[in-house]
Amino acid sequence: MIALVRGEVAARGADSVVVMSGGVGYRLAVSAQTLRGVPAVGSEVTLHAHLIVRDDALSLYGFATEGERELFLMLLSVQSVGPKVALAVLGAGAVADLYAAIAAGDGGRFQAVPGIGKRTAERIIVELREKVGDAIGSGIIARRTPEDDGSPRAVAREGLLELGFTPVEAEDLLAQVSGETAEELLAGALRATRQGSAA
Repeated sequence: MIALVRGEVAARGADSVVVMSGGVGYRLAVSAQTLRGVPAVGSEVTLHAHLIVRDDALSLYGFATEGERELFLMLLSVQSVGPKVALAVLGAGAVADLYAAIAAGDGGRFQAVPGIGKRTAERIIVELREKVGDAIGSGIIARRTPEDDGSPRAVAREGLLELGFTPVEAEDLLAQVSGETAEELLAGALRATRQGSAA
């Protein structure tokens, strides 16, 4: 399995990047969000990757962060969501914003993505709300550092940092919510983010 590709940007397309690594050019399909962060041709880049093997093709997908790749995999687990639609969802906003939309039950955010109707948007919300908590527990979203005390609040804080929030933003969000587990605290913080942006 190819999990990471590092090398020189050889080409940039509308929805893909070719990265030269070890004398081989890897074409990775990417979201619009990831493409914005890919440097100019000739520059070095590192992308997290996921390989999908089918009878008729090997398709490689690239992501700016591990959190984006994890959300891509979660989206693929939803009925009627394939790789192309999953990349379109990822291109609709920052990973933190998409998690906030899931936590807040904002199906409209996903219906705005081409290829997603009301029923699929509802499936995304229902099926992925629980998986957000699983991602925290697995360490993909929340990584503990040696300084963490291991408390639910510390784990939730690290989860918010991994999603792209600043330390000050993470502290402010956690001050607004209560919960006994890291999952409850993070879900509450993401809901608070969503409610704040709607105000």
